[in-house]
Amino acid sequence: MTQRLILASNNAGKLKEFNELLSTVGFSVHAQGEYNVPEAEEPHITFVENALEKARHAARLTGLPALADDSGVCVNALGGAPGVYSARYAGEPKSDAANSAKLIADLAQHADKSAYYYCVLVYVRHADDPQPVIAEGRWNGEMIAEPRGHGGFGYDPHFYIASLGKCAAELTSDEKNALSHRGQALRALVEKLR
Repeated sequence: MTQRLILASNNAGKLKEFNELLSTVGFSVHAQGEYNVPEAEEPHITFVENALEKARHAARLTGLPALADDSGVCVNALGGAPGVYSARYAGEPKSDAANSAKLIADLAQHADKSAYYYCVLVYVRHADDPQPVIAEGRWNGEMIAEPRGHGGFGYDPHFYIASLGKCAAELTSDEKNALSHRGQALRALVEKLR
């Protein structure tokens, strides 16, 4: 039997990644937009607080279990920026191209290009769940100026993994799921849910 799960996001790339991994443990993941759930406010300065806020919001408005992630790229030379502001780093409206351009420009004068993708997942059984299930993942790399590849989304064309000699956008979906911050967090979440 498949358990319906609301993803507190309308991001098509995330929805695809979550469905690929969570379908193996009996979840059918649906974007909150299917239930006319508006995006939650993300007023917090930490990934975990924002993810919890989003999960509770989706669960409250649908009456169903909900899963939220808060993730982003953290660049060491920029003190962890853009961090929780990754999706709107260049302002509104959200734009992957504008965000990447701003990040590359902000990083231009720094020798240290090291960065990492970070993801926190929060699963709540219901809106007032006193024991949310929390999992996290971290994927190390570095930012490069010239974009490479056509897969993925967000900063993937600029996120270079030296051990592979590739950017995240050059990986297949299976390769990315095996390595990424979100893949790590999802596998950890699945283990906790079992």
